[in-house]
Amino acid sequence: MPKLKTHSGSKKRFSLTKTGKVKRAHAFKSHILTKKDTKRTRRLRTTTYADVTNQEAIKKMIPYK
Repeated sequence: MPKLKTHSGSKKRFSLTKTGKVKRAHAFKSHILTKKDTKRTRRLRTTTYADVTNQEAIKKMIPYK
């Protein structure tokens, strides 16, 4: 079986935990932060997990992580 290519955008955005969950960062944290309140930007700092409906597709994009 040939080697699979890793999706370049996905390898920068997702990582896998030991249990196999897909870890991701929150969106909307890069710019225009003055209108977003401090509580909101603080919550966006934390990491979260990708939804179970998307996990299989993401794992196929990052096969060697």
